[in-house]
Amino acid sequence: MDGRQWRATIAAAQAGDRRALDELVEGWLPLVYNIVGRALNGHADVDDVVQETMLRAVDNLDTLRDPDSFRSWLVAIAMRQIRDRARRRTADQLDDSAAQGATDFAELTVLRLQLEGQRKEVAEAVRWLDGEDRQLLSLWWLEVAGELTRRELAAAVGISRQHAAVRVQRMKARLETARGIVRALDSSCSDLGRVTARWSGRPDSVWRKRIARHIRGCARCDGHGRPGEVVVPAERLLVGLALVPVPVGFTLSLAFGGKTAVAATAATASVGWSAKVLGALAKPAVAVTASASIVAGGAYVVTQPPQDRPPQAAPTALSTARAPEVSKPRGPSPSTSPTPSPSVSPSATKKADLYGTAVDVVDAAPDPDTPPGALPRRPESGLTSSGGTRTVMNHRGDAVTFTGEGYVLVRWQISPQYRAGGLVMPSWTGLKGKLFHVASGGGRRMDDPTSADGETSGMGGPDTGYTVLPAGTQQMWQNEYFYLDGTVTLTQNERGADYGITVAPSTWDSVTEDITQGPDRGARRYGLVRDNGRDSAPVPQYVTREKPQDAATVEQRSEV
Repeated sequence: MDGRQWRATIAAAQAGDRRALDELVEGWLPLVYNIVGRALNGHADVDDVVQETMLRAVDNLDTLRDPDSFRSWLVAIAMRQIRDRARRRTADQLDDSAAQGATDFAELTVLRLQLEGQRKEVAEAVRWLDGEDRQLLSLWWLEVAGELTRRELAAAVGISRQHAAVRVQRMKARLETARGIVRALDSSCSDLGRVTARWSGRPDSVWRKRIARHIRGCARCDGHGRPGEVVVPAERLLVGLALVPVPVGFTLSLAFGGKTAVAATAATASVGWSAKVLGALAKPAVAVTASASIVAGGAYVVTQPPQDRPPQAAPTALSTARAPEVSKPRGPSPSTSPTPSPSVSPSATKKADLYGTAVDVVDAAPDPDTPPGALPRRPESGLTSSGGTRTVMNHRGDAVTFTGEGYVLVRWQISPQYRAGGLVMPSWTGLKGKLFHVASGGGRRMDDPTSADGETSGMGGPDTGYTVLPAGTQQMWQNEYFYLDGTVTLTQNERGADYGITVAPSTWDSVTEDITQGPDRGARRYGLVRDNGRDSAPVPQYVTREKPQDAATVEQRSEV
């Protein structure tokens, strides 16, 4: 969720548009609910802190000068409310009061997101963290899931990005210790059973130390995982994870100063921004979404849960582009020119109309030491680009239109050090004519390992988190080459993971020179030829002849 896409909605809400304010609250309440719920581990105060956060955001919306910074501004408000609440109550009061009857947020996360295996283990481990660590984890969890940036995390905590990196590393170490406790408690260690004989079953710091001390001295409990199981780093388990839906029946009362919107409106002498918003809230509302509405008096009531997101399998390899059930072989191919087999439509029976019958699919990495076959030469009458000879596209909505006949270079730069998580692919729209995916080069696939332990690649690493492609998306190389005969627009759709692409017209000579440079010339691997010189050559994914309002909605399986 990116504040930039809400610019028009925020501006309308600031102008007193009730429907825009309703949409704003409905859209951002889940983010706030997840931050507060995980920071307080579902304590009964969660509802109050969420309400206070949203109330302050609505009441001070007119002070927001840059709509693009709405998300960081809202998260900072939420963290201030969490810290204020912590200062008002001692730790003993928090443990002994209404927490007894509150909903365990870890359990809620497991149930609502249908978590299993190590993802369930991470969610349950959160119970064993101290309050300060849970506050930081509530932000880091969303950073890894692609909902926040590291810059926003640091700003919300009130520290520098460098200090944030240190704090996150320490918190992650304690989270791994907590994961070890969850695993040990799920084991059949009789010695641990004796240690925990008097334990009430409620996690706290005293029992965390006792159990951790036992684990360090127990050969059975001190394993890195269950037999035959590799323990996956938490950041890789949380990548692309959905937000926990706001519970049905959750009521957010947008009251000002203890008064309902109606009363506050009557008591407001001025007719400024607050009066316009309150006046709108006081009117009977028509539900503008299927999941919630603002009713008279300013109460926001969740009436239907959001559509459930299907459970996701944990990533277990550097390349997350493949579907979870596909095991992608690596190593030499029996062919001297390994070429992926694109998906072919069963309806492709007419030789005269083969274009679009083959679309890119997930493919295995070819042998890095095998040179590619010859690239078929297609006509090059020349291309014009709306972005000039070279266009750098680093922000969502950046677009460039190509027209003519020739080759196009798309060079990838993925930046998990700034924001890891799920990546939304760029898309090709408004295609007139034909577009083919002809070659891949740049000396490497982006998932090629760059560290001795094989844990780090161009897609990320343990220290930064991982960038994850949508299931079924073909793994990109550093340089991807396309051939256009017609007109098409390429749009950058960054949401979640941070990335940039550089696009430019190219030539057959340049493509050939790139893909034929191999390890003997410093590259990690030779390039790959995908083109067969005919209309049955593969079409890239995420291409359409339509011109959708939101380019990010283009389907993965291109229909051209």
